[in-house]
Parts: sequence; C-alpha cells; structure tokens
Amino acid sequence: MPEWEAKPFVGAVVDLSLFQATLLFGFVLLLAGASLLLKYTSVSAVARSFPRSKNAGYLLMGLAMAWTLWRVTQLGPADYGDFKRYIFIGFLVLGGLAFKYAPDFLSVRALTILYLLAADRLLDAAWMRYEESLRLFLVAAVYVGIALAIYLAYAPYRMRDFFSWLFAVDSRAKRFAVFLAAFGLVISGVAFAY
Repeated sequence: MPEWEAKPFVGAVVDLSLFQATLLFGFVLLLAGASLLLKYTSVSAVARSFPRSKNAGYLLMGLAMAWTLWRVTQLGPADYGDFKRYIFIGFLVLGGLAFKYAPDFLSVRALTILYLLAADRLLDAAWMRYEESLRLFLVAAVYVGIALAIYLAYAPYRMRDFFSWLFAVDSRAKRFAVFLAAFGLVISGVAFAY
C-alpha cells in the first residue's frame, strides 16, 4: 500500500477489496430479488411479519450491539479512544434500554444499525480509489441505502407500510424483485470490470 494511501480501520474483522465489496453488495441484492421471485409466498410472508417480529428484533439487536461494542473497543486515540470505557458503557446501556423501552419495530431499528455498520466496510473498500470510476455504482447505491436506513431508524413503521403497499399487488412486488435482482446483477458485473 503506498504511503499516501489511507490505512483501513485497524479493528476491521475483514478488510474487503473493492472487488469483494462490490461483488458482495451485488450478490446480496441479487439474492434478495431472486428469492422474492422464486419463493414469493414464503418470502412475502416473512417480509410482512419482519417489522414487528420479536425474535428477529432480539437476534438482530443482539448482533448490532455486539458489532457496535466491538467497534468501540477498537477505537484509537484520534477517535475518542481515551474514553472508550465510557463510550462502551453508554452504548451498552442504550442497547439494553432499547429492548425495554423501544420493543416495537426493534428488528427494523437493528437492521438499520447493521446496515450502517456494513456500509462503513463497503465504503472503506472504495475509499481513495479514484482511478476506478465504476466504483460509483457501489458508492451511490450504498449512500442511497444509508439515507434509507437513517429514515427507517427515525420512522421504523414506514417499513411495515412499505411492505403493505408492495405486497398489496403481486405484480408490483414481482416488478420490485426483478429490479432488485437486475440491479444486483449489474453491480456484480461491475465488480469484474475493475
């Protein structure tokens, strides 16, 4: 790695290359769209019940808390690392309070946290890669997802409303699934163009 290039996050579980990050993101979109197309009845039932699912909420919030707390333990001095014990305790208390005082739509809130943490890893792979203009397919899509995640963290009931609207008409849901799968295929193809 050249000396001028930014170093990746020290505590990263896995440092993804731009190829891996783009392929992974494209594959997730492709898988989401294809699973909805191929198993429409079961996937639509899971999607409709997801926003208020207690089991999904507990599982995803547990994962989100674990990932967040692990990231806090990896903070350096430039990132308030001298206060990591207090930050750790603060996030631990906030996570615990979420189970008690914000149980409605906990799965949606947890999913937004997990997406934001994953988006950091994806964007880190594209950081300072100006010579690869096609990376903007990945970066733009991830930023759209970040905006959506922030909105859903603020108003998690909107995911329920979206699924109600989406699955009200079968053709609407299938067109959305085709769009997701096609966009995932495009993103996956872009990974091989670097």
